Amino acid sequence: MLLDVNALEAGYGKIGVLHHVEMGVAAGEVVALLGHNGAGKTTLLRAISGLLPWGSGDVVFAGHSLKGSGPRESARAGLVHVIEGHRVFTQQTVADNLLLAAYDLPRGERSARIEEALAFFPEIAAKRHDRGGSLSGGQQQMLAVAQGLVRRPRLLMLDEPSAGLSPVLVDRVLAVVSQLRAEGTAILLVEQLVEKVLAVADRVYALAQGRVVLSARCDEPDLRSRLESAYFGSTIARD
Repeated sequence: MLLDVNALEAGYGKIGVLHHVEMGVAAGEVVALLGHNGAGKTTLLRAISGLLPWGSGDVVFAGHSLKGSGPRESARAGLVHVIEGHRVFTQQTVADNLLLAAYDLPRGERSARIEEALAFFPEIAAKRHDRGGSLSGGQQQMLAVAQGLVRRPRLLMLDEPSAGLSPVLVDRVLAVVSQLRAEGTAILLVEQLVEKVLAVADRVYALAQGRVVLSARCDEPDLRSRLESAYFGSTIARD
């Protein structure tokens, strides 16, 4: 596995959110992470990327523990986290937003990395000199993903990239997810649009109350019924 999460416990202060979470992502695969609001999905991504310290357990990326690492160290290792909510610098241009994402890369590589990222999103490539705040919500989401792609991640974690987008733009973002997988990038994808995300993912985990309650391949014939059982808490379903 490229990413191994082992018996992870994390939370906020004395409030425990994640309880003995175990999951993994292999190189070049798309893994969906599902669950109701408050299930612990965002907390899990924050713990993996180093935004949130964890209490016990371990997160191993590319064979190395991320214990004590922050998001900067994780990103340099190739693990990039795109946070929910179209987080872009609204007063900076599209190009400058991407340049800021590449701030610590060798100067000679920055332009090439930016062009690579923009190639995934012609809609914002055409607006590279426009301020981030002038973009639509969907275009800001594309820019947020492009900021992550500047890092050439081995694993890209996307937290609800479809939030607030029209169905057409949701399909556009998920098409990029499929394209990234074809080029060898692993994706950990948090989403509420279950059917759409299952159509692009290889495997799925479901969280409930901070625990993994389902782990399955997306091509399993009984997956929908297992998900329904997991969501409503009637079974603990695993491989």
